[in-house]
Amino acid sequence: MGSSLYWMSENEWQRIEPLLPRGRRGAHRVDDHRVISGIVHMLRSGARWRDCPSAYGPYTTIYNRFNRWSRQGIWLGIFEALTGHKPVIGTAAIDSTHIKAHRSAGGAKGGPSRKRSAGRAAAGQRSSTG
Repeated sequence: MGSSLYWMSENEWQRIEPLLPRGRRGAHRVDDHRVISGIVHMLRSGARWRDCPSAYGPYTTIYNRFNRWSRQGIWLGIFEALTGHKPVIGTAAIDSTHIKAHRSAGGAKGGPSRKRSAGRAAAGQRSSTG
């Protein structure tokens, strides 16, 4: 297994193991240590779930476990046990969208125009502002 992969230490594992759900019905659960290490690796790297290294198992298992435990609130206790800090509950949004504008898009060259349109000039109409 690659050295760039994250694996939980025994100390970390001992702190979170009592917080894991037990006695669930359904299919046999795969190795928690491997899956949780994979989830932490993906959260630290910021990569897509689909790009999860195969050493952690199928990416669908990693994603489904993270998603299911997030809805159940299990991760709050795990992160508190790993970091020693209570999680901050709230919502934040960060938007890094930007639009490239043409250099003359702001009308900087000459400023706004106050000339009358050719149609109004021919008809002799005045605008309401001027």
